[in-house]
Amino acid sequence: MTIVLILAVLFGLLLIGVPVAFALGGIGLGMLIFGGFSPLMAPQAILSTLDGFILLAVPLFLLMSNVLLKGGVGRDLFAAVQAWVGHWPGGLAVATILSCGLFAAISGSSVATAATIGTVAIPEMISRGYDKRFVYGLLAAGGTLGILIPPSIPMIVYGFVTEQSVIALFLAGIGPGIVLIVLFVAFAMLHARFSKAYEPMPKAGWSERAAASKRALPSLALALLVILGLYSGAFTPTEAAAIGFAAAILITTLWLRSLTWAAFWEAIKESAVTTVAILLIVAGAKVFGKAIALYRIPQDISAFIAQAIDGPLMFIIVVSLVLLLMGLVFEALSMILIMTPVLLPAAMGLGFDPIWFGIYMVIMVEVALITPPVGLNLYVIQSVARTTLANVACGVWPFLLLMLATVGLLYGMPDLALYIPFKW
Repeated sequence: MTIVLILAVLFGLLLIGVPVAFALGGIGLGMLIFGGFSPLMAPQAILSTLDGFILLAVPLFLLMSNVLLKGGVGRDLFAAVQAWVGHWPGGLAVATILSCGLFAAISGSSVATAATIGTVAIPEMISRGYDKRFVYGLLAAGGTLGILIPPSIPMIVYGFVTEQSVIALFLAGIGPGIVLIVLFVAFAMLHARFSKAYEPMPKAGWSERAAASKRALPSLALALLVILGLYSGAFTPTEAAAIGFAAAILITTLWLRSLTWAAFWEAIKESAVTTVAILLIVAGAKVFGKAIALYRIPQDISAFIAQAIDGPLMFIIVVSLVLLLMGLVFEALSMILIMTPVLLPAAMGLGFDPIWFGIYMVIMVEVALITPPVGLNLYVIQSVARTTLANVACGVWPFLLLMLATVGLLYGMPDLALYIPFKW
């Protein structure tokens, strides 16, 4: 009954327009006072949260992605991939998905991925006869790869909250990320095969491929540097973010010569605003999490699940339905911060690995990114394409089904996430 009342108050505050960070922090502080606990626990929780070294990776990854965005790296990646696969059935759609995957590997942000690739790909695909709704859905869903393929800001936050290895989470996201790319590519090729308006592209010549690849090569090298540095243990996530930021500046200023002082300053301002928003939400969620832990709500939920839910499969089905509903009203980071402290103890009690559960949570958060009315990627694509939210929302439902299918594969084959970090 207590958790129902808490969620009702939380939903009420959000519906009247209270920012998520202040809603979570306010409820947490109120619970501490009402429960007879010292309210000093709230500032102590906030200070301990913002003092975390791992959280330094968040602004650095945001700076890296925004510098690459302002420097036009997305255009170069898209041109290079298009030169190699553009003549395939549905080649432009395939190039778009692969470009999203590549940019995701150097940005860590789904919004930056959707905005960067969408700006280039949307007009190109529509001019080739692709259905507009399919294009919008493809870009909104492709952008979500930014938080599944490492590096990933939600994985950093999940690792910080649960005290799990962020590097292990990054590596665990590679397998499901590749599966999702393959599913998206297969669907795009089938869509082109049965589309009457689709116009195939001519095959690019070797000189065109070489020129496009040369311009995109430093960005690909940056992705490999970050991933291999993390996998080998040479970098911590924070060090990888710092090195990636420095390399992004070198690429966009010395190699591409596409980053101006004005664009660089804009990237800094946007990164600062996003960082403050993220850290405020993390701080508010920390107070909220401290309160629900003192109220023993996670233990009560675990006991309820043990009595009412028959086995791990039913648990995943029920939790998926809950997260789907929450995704209609919560943005991605809030879902992880609110639900992880509540659900993870119960999941571990049923035998789920916390790293596996983190990847499962990230995929479900991906779904939240493209479900109305608060799916951020929907608004990004709506803004880039200058269309209606309804058009974008109508185009995403096949990709939602593919994401849920990936959750099913992940449940049936846990090694999809756990093989690379623990067995390779």
